[in-house]
Amino acid sequence: MQGTVVSECGSGQVILHKGQPVAGAYLVLDGRLRVFTIAPSGTEATLYFVESGEACVFALNCVFSDLLYPAWVQAESSTRVAVVPGAVYRRLFESELAVQRLTVHALSTLVYRLMGELELVHSSNQRQRLVQFILSHANSDGVLRMTQQQIARHLGTTREVIARLVGEFVGLGWLRTERGALGIVDLFSLRGTLTGGGPGRPR
Repeated sequence: MQGTVVSECGSGQVILHKGQPVAGAYLVLDGRLRVFTIAPSGTEATLYFVESGEACVFALNCVFSDLLYPAWVQAESSTRVAVVPGAVYRRLFESELAVQRLTVHALSTLVYRLMGELELVHSSNQRQRLVQFILSHANSDGVLRMTQQQIARHLGTTREVIARLVGEFVGLGWLRTERGALGIVDLFSLRGTLTGGGPGRPR
């Protein structure tokens, strides 16, 4: 597309800052972006992730509404991002079905993910928040491909806390650890921590 710029972003690199003008529509070609806010205390809170093949909804909103970006965006891993100039994207949206579908998909996906984040907020303790996060972000094979440090940052806690909780779940046979990932072994028991109905809840 005319004027499109493709950038290579290193893991942890911040590519958009709150209050920054948006150059256009941000499309992830490979990797993953994390969109987050920062509280006055300095604690980060993840709003949503933009996966490979997806567009950043906040950036799209800025493109169509002429607004400044309302959060921060960071590469979760080595990520390639294509930035389509706003004027070009708006013109394509009017005529190209594929661009219309991409935009609608981005909006509908964000609604689903924000519902998951609200459930995280209302979880009453760290164990429940961790379980809710795993259940919300694991793939269809029951694997969450994130490091414990990344999970801790998302939940606003320390790696040591996450490591301790993961260790308890592994000891109970509910999770397994992989390099840079967690795998669900016993979905029923893990899910039971959210309702109080799971056997052998960790203490």
